[in-house]
Amino acid sequence: MYTLKTIPLNPEGGNLSAVRGAVLTFKADPFLNNEDECYDYIDDALVVIQDGHIVAAGPYRDVYDAYGSRIGAGSIDHYENSLILPGFIDCHIHYVQTPMIGSFGDTLLNWLNEYTFPTESRFNDKKFADEVARIFFRQLLSQGTTTANVFATTFAESVDAFFEESERYNTRMISGKVLQDRNLPDSLRDPDTEQSVVIAEELLRKWHNRGRQLYAVVPRFAPTSTPRQLELAGDLYRRYIDTGVYMHTHLDEVQSEIDWVTQLFPDQPNYTEVYRHFGLIDRRSVLAHCCIVRPEEWQVLHDSDCGVAHCPSSNLFLGDGEFKFWEAKDATRPLRTGMATDVGGGTNFSILRQLGEAYKVAMLNSRSLTAMRAFYMATRGAAEVLHLENTIGSVAPGYEADLAVLDLQPSEFAAWRMQFAENIRDRLFVLMTLGLNNVNRATYVAGRRVYDRDRDHKWLYADEL
Repeated sequence: MYTLKTIPLNPEGGNLSAVRGAVLTFKADPFLNNEDECYDYIDDALVVIQDGHIVAAGPYRDVYDAYGSRIGAGSIDHYENSLILPGFIDCHIHYVQTPMIGSFGDTLLNWLNEYTFPTESRFNDKKFADEVARIFFRQLLSQGTTTANVFATTFAESVDAFFEESERYNTRMISGKVLQDRNLPDSLRDPDTEQSVVIAEELLRKWHNRGRQLYAVVPRFAPTSTPRQLELAGDLYRRYIDTGVYMHTHLDEVQSEIDWVTQLFPDQPNYTEVYRHFGLIDRRSVLAHCCIVRPEEWQVLHDSDCGVAHCPSSNLFLGDGEFKFWEAKDATRPLRTGMATDVGGGTNFSILRQLGEAYKVAMLNSRSLTAMRAFYMATRGAAEVLHLENTIGSVAPGYEADLAVLDLQPSEFAAWRMQFAENIRDRLFVLMTLGLNNVNRATYVAGRRVYDRDRDHKWLYADEL
């Protein structure tokens, strides 16, 4: 039963606003518990917001009776035939690959050399980086994504452009300078290993915990960093981990990559041990892909309390391995597991479509992925990957008011199909499998409606609202 939940109002805080409609939010992991006990759903709820945080959530009548007199006229946004969720969280994405999304791929390594590296080499131009960041954020917000764990690239300009645009929307984002000093073009390679980490630390000190911005130490992947750079990256990560800094990289994506790592680091027994050897495996490490993972690697990741990102669209597009959620969520050593688009290997910015792809990957392995488990990985589960489960990823008092409002009838056909969906699980499954367009009606960031599908100006920065 979804009951009234509140925290005290700030008597010196700002005015109250509210969002009304059906609400779904998770409170436990449905991979490890009875699904029916893992979520709260109410078909007519009111979510009250003050100063960017949720202060009350529960059945409309109960909440309105308690707060209605303090909510100003016209301050309740009412969404019928819709579903209000925590804003989606993308655990792994490359904003700098936005210009080359949808480029032909045959193998991962050829695709990187042919399209990715030349595109990323352009980000030493701040004007270009600014334009890409602007387009990137519009794509995320239009899909209901409010937080992402994001690769920039080699150049400080790429990091500054990203965080500057994030500040304009007041989104909670994670990014950092990519460290890469070998096995890629000179135009993209760090020319000085020691200096590359100095620059990364300068950017960390500039952006980490500035407003809602968070920083990650980002070695691209083991083959593009020398042992010395990985050593320095591990040292930087360990020095700042207690301040909430992340480590973000790729792991065990495709067999050719794993074979290359074995050649470059013959003294280590597996790919995970390469990162652990250099101090890069710890409680705030986020590893993307994890498609071909040995049992002993899963155990190390679990013991270190790492998070892993499922990137189904990218893995299918590039013909890589297949993420096995049943291994990642093994009850004897479960991992924090979330969804990711991995643009530009991924071919769209929609977390909803990723859920549909994840279902297909599971079916190819004679497994099934329920809607509740899928949406958990897109919201609270993804927040757990980022160790932000007490901050974002739930519609509950005390949480930052990042919300996505999904239209249950975005087209004539969708409205017709939904009449045969008997419950919330059926409706969620339709949303994640049909690839519907224009599903996201509105996106709230810290309580402000920065995206509105039906507004003349769909995207507005926080200070414009």
